[in-house]
Amino acid sequence: MASTDTTARESAGSVEAGLDALETAQSGRTPLGKTLVGKVVPPVTAIVVVLVVWQGLISLKIVDDPTKLPTPAAVWHAVREDWVQGKLLDYIWTSVSRGLLGFCFALLIGTPLGLLVARVRFVRAAIGPILSGLQSLPSVAWVPPAVVWFGLDNSMMYAVILLGAVPSIANGLVSGVDQVPPLFLRAGRTLGATGLRGTWHITLPAALPGYVAGMKQGWAFSWRSLMAAEIIANFPDLGTGLGQLLENARTASDMAMVFEAILLILFVGIAIDLLIFSPLERWVLRSRGLLVKS
Repeated sequence: MASTDTTARESAGSVEAGLDALETAQSGRTPLGKTLVGKVVPPVTAIVVVLVVWQGLISLKIVDDPTKLPTPAAVWHAVREDWVQGKLLDYIWTSVSRGLLGFCFALLIGTPLGLLVARVRFVRAAIGPILSGLQSLPSVAWVPPAVVWFGLDNSMMYAVILLGAVPSIANGLVSGVDQVPPLFLRAGRTLGATGLRGTWHITLPAALPGYVAGMKQGWAFSWRSLMAAEIIANFPDLGTGLGQLLENARTASDMAMVFEAILLILFVGIAIDLLIFSPLERWVLRSRGLLVKS
């Protein structure tokens, strides 16, 4: 019997030691070299490949008309020229400030709307299908009526952003709330978390994965809606954002500037995702034990 107890203790000790070692390995810091190889090298390689193919199309005379496809050097020259003249950051900030402010307004509207749709059956039956339909409606469709309603000013831009982003945020939150285990809600009610307290402490944290997904999609719709509004609503008093830059380049038939605007729009979209939404998603996954460091 003594030997059996000793063996059991040793087995339990080895299991505990193994778990401790596993936890230590997961919480350790990832080496810099591994981070560079896993995070930096792939996108840099993709960019190099795109530039090589782009230049190859021109060098091999597959596309030999600069009015259709400018060289990478010509696009870089356009970017550098705007940077030297101090215009580049103005273009970016004009659009980014509008986009982020409009997205914050969309969050303030879409969050309570999503909770209302998720928790009240009549409201879901009444406007749930409308929200889904609005989410599938192209953002550019809202620009003409927004111009008529609000005129050519920033309020028109924000209206287009709201109409594009609110349905995605609300639907994302509804999806997250629908996936909350009923046991969580019953446990919350048992502990006195009812009403707004239950929503804040139980429903929203449990629905966070779907809510974050809705926010990410809402930002994508915000950015696309804003670009459509800036391209169509051409007015000097609105300032020159990235969409306006793209439209000006098209009007001037300047393909180098067209590609500059496209690349800047793409750059801002990627930067917002990397700086805001990717860390937020990783935090949500890590807080639920779904993201393990290798």
